[in-house]
Amino acid sequence: MLRESEQAELSGLQIFSGCRPETVSDLLKGAFHQKFPEGVELVKTGESADFLHLVVSGRVELYASYLDRESTIDIIEPLHSFIVAAVVMDLPYLNSARVLEPSKILMLPTSAVRTAMAEDAAFASRIAEEMAIAYRSVIRDLKNQKLRSSLERLANWLAHRDEETGGGHRFAIPFDKKVLASRLGMAPEVLSRAFGSLVAYDVIVKGAEVEIRDPASLLRLAKPHPLMDDPEG
Repeated sequence: MLRESEQAELSGLQIFSGCRPETVSDLLKGAFHQKFPEGVELVKTGESADFLHLVVSGRVELYASYLDRESTIDIIEPLHSFIVAAVVMDLPYLNSARVLEPSKILMLPTSAVRTAMAEDAAFASRIAEEMAIAYRSVIRDLKNQKLRSSLERLANWLAHRDEETGGGHRFAIPFDKKVLASRLGMAPEVLSRAFGSLVAYDVIVKGAEVEIRDPASLLRLAKPHPLMDDPEG
């Protein structure tokens, strides 16, 4: 059970914005708020959706596997939920999720989530927003994969990461390069070659550390577009 202090803190999350106090109370009554170490598998493809998972801190990798192949589908950042459609439709998960770094996860029982959606229009709207965010993310990724080369995809990811970390042009890749390669739809060796090609654009990579010495040159290569690259759009 959640402590009163935890309930008070978690009730302020965006997913509860505008909801009736009793809705939030009922949702948190049977909820779990746990810290997970890196590598823990939270859900598996094909399992029933018993909880709606919300990343409070840390990062979670969504991935899928088939035969001997595996691919990263998405990386969920704090204050977003994942695989919401399975919860809403009471269907099995279409992909798996594991913790990329030590993370705190809020888990809301699916039965309580569906009841709250039926009884509180504000909460139903929040869930609809989460599903819309996930859908638009998939469309952006599809456009990114189909319309850009591997080098252009990497350049855009680096430009976005630079902006995300404050625009200082020095930052660390926050997870393993194999995960980044899979997230961008390329093999690790292709990612390695792409990093090598970026030397011509004054991008220096040493291990996980990245230095963008000529941001304008990188942006000319990346050609970011708001309808492909804005995570809030």
